[in-house]
Amino acid sequence: MAGRFEGRTAIVTGASRGIGLGIAERLVADGARVVITARKPEPLDEAVAALGGPDVARGVAGRVDDVDHQAEVVATAVETFGGADLLVNNAGINPVAGGLLELDLEAARKTVDVNCFAGISLVQQVHRAWMAEHGGAIVNVSSIAGLGPTPLIAMYGASKSMLNYITQELAVELGPNVRINAVLPAVVKTQFATLLYEGREEKVAEPYPLKRLGVPDDIAGVVSFLLSEDAGWMTGQLVTVDGGVTVAAAAI
Repeated sequence: MAGRFEGRTAIVTGASRGIGLGIAERLVADGARVVITARKPEPLDEAVAALGGPDVARGVAGRVDDVDHQAEVVATAVETFGGADLLVNNAGINPVAGGLLELDLEAARKTVDVNCFAGISLVQQVHRAWMAEHGGAIVNVSSIAGLGPTPLIAMYGASKSMLNYITQELAVELGPNVRINAVLPAVVKTQFATLLYEGREEKVAEPYPLKRLGVPDDIAGVVSFLLSEDAGWMTGQLVTVDGGVTVAAAAI
């Protein structure tokens, strides 16, 4: 799909590694310029170099839930590459494992701030700065953990369920010139998800009809499609990308 996003600029949060970097790589391959974010400058600089350098990629380090950082990211896209046509809210955290009964409520608030409120704020800012006038497309990276109880990562799942609702609400508010959808991955082999599969990957993958866990490219291709005109009549959709595991679970 080289050239799919020629002349367009994408913002991808949480993109120094893992799913976010995979998405940024795919968008650059499809012709976009990208502005990527992460908390730490050094990994971000390495990611920019891997993407092809400053002609196609810029990095802005900071906390995704910092409103001033968000404004800098949007301004960098508009001032450096001439627009902010595409947004991928990928950054997310899972600071606590386990259920809700013993949950640290400060950690819960931080989870919602990063996984939900930061995405809303970025949508607001990019809409004001660019998309309200020029249109655009947005993808939120959610999770199948948001589809039902997940006692191992309960607060993370709750925040992703909220993000799913946010996606559908914004689809109603942003139309007709801006589309927004979400992708819901199952377990993808990244540093972020090691708690879920490390040391037992084969066992974790056994219930998946495709008999493997995901990799970042599996998610990146779907995100590219959802941002493209090929998905021009899709908005407010929660697209599960899970190797079939939710279907298998439903069939039991």
